Amino acid sequence: MSRFNTRSTRPAVHSPVTTTGETTRTHEGGAGYLRDTKSELFLLAVSNFVGTDTFYETGGQRDDRYTQLIRQVALIDPDWCLNFLRWLRSDANMRTAALVGAAELAKARLDAGVNGYSRQAIDAVLQRADEPGELLGYWTSHYGRRLPKPVKRGIADAVQRLYTERSLLKYDTDSKGYRFGDVLNLVHASPDPAKAWQGDLFKHAHERRHRRDEPIAESLTVVAYNAWVRQRVSEGATGRLLDADNLRLAGMTWEDTLSLAGDKVDKAMLWQALIPSMGYMALLRNLRNFDEAGVSDEVAEQVAKRLADPEQVAKSRQLPMRFYSAFNAAPSLRWGHALDKALTASLANIPKLGGRTLILVDTSTSMNAGFSRDGTLMRWDAAALFGIALGARCAHADVVSFSSARYYMNDRPGAKTKPFPLTRGGSLLGDVRKWKEGGWFLGGGTDTALALRQEFRGHDRVVIVTDEQAGHDYREVTESVPETVPMYTWNLAGYEAGHAPSGGRNRHAFGGLTDQAFRMIPLLEAGRDAAWPWADKAA
Repeated sequence: MSRFNTRSTRPAVHSPVTTTGETTRTHEGGAGYLRDTKSELFLLAVSNFVGTDTFYETGGQRDDRYTQLIRQVALIDPDWCLNFLRWLRSDANMRTAALVGAAELAKARLDAGVNGYSRQAIDAVLQRADEPGELLGYWTSHYGRRLPKPVKRGIADAVQRLYTERSLLKYDTDSKGYRFGDVLNLVHASPDPAKAWQGDLFKHAHERRHRRDEPIAESLTVVAYNAWVRQRVSEGATGRLLDADNLRLAGMTWEDTLSLAGDKVDKAMLWQALIPSMGYMALLRNLRNFDEAGVSDEVAEQVAKRLADPEQVAKSRQLPMRFYSAFNAAPSLRWGHALDKALTASLANIPKLGGRTLILVDTSTSMNAGFSRDGTLMRWDAAALFGIALGARCAHADVVSFSSARYYMNDRPGAKTKPFPLTRGGSLLGDVRKWKEGGWFLGGGTDTALALRQEFRGHDRVVIVTDEQAGHDYREVTESVPETVPMYTWNLAGYEAGHAPSGGRNRHAFGGLTDQAFRMIPLLEAGRDAAWPWADKAA
């Protein structure tokens, strides 16, 4: 009799986020599983807005845990750590966590007396011209003004790439503790020989920092034209601010132009002059301002077209929640369709899943924690959005909100659950709004195991979007569905302990604010191991 070579035999597969086999308790006292160091670091980093409190941890506690994990991995596997930080800043678009991570990698390796990786890590995470100053601010506030060579050289490499005339005009402002001239003084960056104008730019940045009224070099045409426009406006020629080409040639940012114009210029006309040269994120942030200023429908149509363009969505690297936030903030309905298309495009990596899928969305009270830095979006907003988006891509999906407001039937406890009716072919933003306004945020604790036993009906897979802080279940989460059924946990919080073992045996955990993790599901179900996101782009 054959025991292994059968029709039901499937290859063992593994996902990168794994548990160690050690157990603990979640913050709510449920069964918890400890992850290995890389897995814990990954899940924390992709959900961590540095300095921000969560339901169970203060910002300081999370930051300390993140720092310790980075330092450990920087010594255990610096190559992995470098690639992780590069991905975190680029594809995951997590700016502050990446900068802090690079600084702590360098500090750990310097303290241990080992060479390599520090310069490369710092250069890799600095991707915007204000970030060399940000990294210096972090380093000097934690470790003093003495800059080790790898830190200096990494920042100097980035400065050569990032410092341009337009970036100087945009980011070198009085509000910064480290101006461009300060950065250049501290790291002694040399101009890029391939950029003939950069030496003049560096010299001008020094003079600008010390308020020296020196003539602007002929090679700095944008800086010179910007100074001329400012002079003309100060003399009363405010019409210069209503010419879109004029603003573009002068490298004027929308913030700077609004400040310069004050109340001397009609706001609708001013925005209409600014819009052609505004970047994608600036457009997204200012929809309410466009409406309040009375921007014309013709101009609004041009903005909406740019917002909905899938290529521009991809290039902008905006997180899906940014579109939901913009939709909530904009008073006019004229942006709704464009934002819905943009949100859908930002979730293009969610795969189409066959069979029957149970999607459990955790809406317990701990999920009512701030998800955006400004507190306008909560963690359960993200959970609902991703749960509904995944459900819309499934051949058949049961999307269910759950918590632990327990009730008893026939002396048996049950979890509080509420199925959500998906609208096939409908608006994703409309469905999320219906979820919010129709009572699918339940509150209470997190009885994941009870919800699974209550809602599982022979599904082909289970996806749980949660912070993993399950309460006192009398049976563990992992035992609540058959071992042969894949269970995927999408972690939105990054706490230390998870609610189930992961990494094999049909139990997998992912994390992050984007749709990248979902592409691992078809890989695992096809019998292929899923790698870390930066190592698996070709899949």
